[in-house]
Amino acid sequence: MRIVVALKQVPDTADVRIDPERNTLMRDGVPSIMNPFDAYALEEGLRWRDALGGEVVAITMGPPQAEEMLREAISIGADRAVLLTDRAFAGSDTWATSNTLAAAVRKLGGAELVFAGKQAIDGDTAQVGPGIAASLDWPQVTFVGRVREISGGRLLAERFVEGGFEVVECPLPAVLTMLKDANVPRMPSLRGKMRARTADIARWGRGDLELAPEETGLDGSPTRVVKIATPEARAGGEIHRGSPEELARILADILLGGEAGE
Repeated sequence: MRIVVALKQVPDTADVRIDPERNTLMRDGVPSIMNPFDAYALEEGLRWRDALGGEVVAITMGPPQAEEMLREAISIGADRAVLLTDRAFAGSDTWATSNTLAAAVRKLGGAELVFAGKQAIDGDTAQVGPGIAASLDWPQVTFVGRVREISGGRLLAERFVEGGFEVVECPLPAVLTMLKDANVPRMPSLRGKMRARTADIARWGRGDLELAPEETGLDGSPTRVVKIATPEARAGGEIHRGSPEELARILADILLGGEAGE
């Protein structure tokens, strides 16, 4: 069984910088970490590999510095890793990113499962996992809190919804996006760290994935960030105290511009 885990390297800082021309995040030279939600996706992939056999392949799309995160994934237990890096990928929105990651899955020869975190903490769109499934034309289960069973070409998973969860049966191959409730990620082992130091990280560009220029980067992105602005700082508010009746009158005065108290 081949299990692919889609990872993303995200800024490890609140002091993000924006490219003034592309209106996208500037990642070069910014301290980065593995997207926290992706750690649970990686752990889930490792658990099912340990149970069913096969391999876990970690993939990411990003600048050359993302190789460090992939080595971390190998130190934790991934069997191999692929870095999708090419200037042609710069400025990709979630649509272009999903298509590029899906192309990498196809180049690997397919897989039985693709795991991803429910969302990335920098964009918070929760669109890339479902986008991979759409590009591959595979079924998907999002917001998974537990994978109960994988057997006979099908899986059974608990998908969290408002007020509880629903149990979903899904055929393989499939894409799953994982919640933090799913597991407790393991730590890198000493043996894993030693293996990660010398591991051969494959690097694939647009040509390797057989994608056309109009399918990647800004040219392959149907969405555009037209303008980014920092909100103006607002003065602190005021805390009112009193009985419910007094507070209701104060609120009415504020909303009506003082008319309620007249």
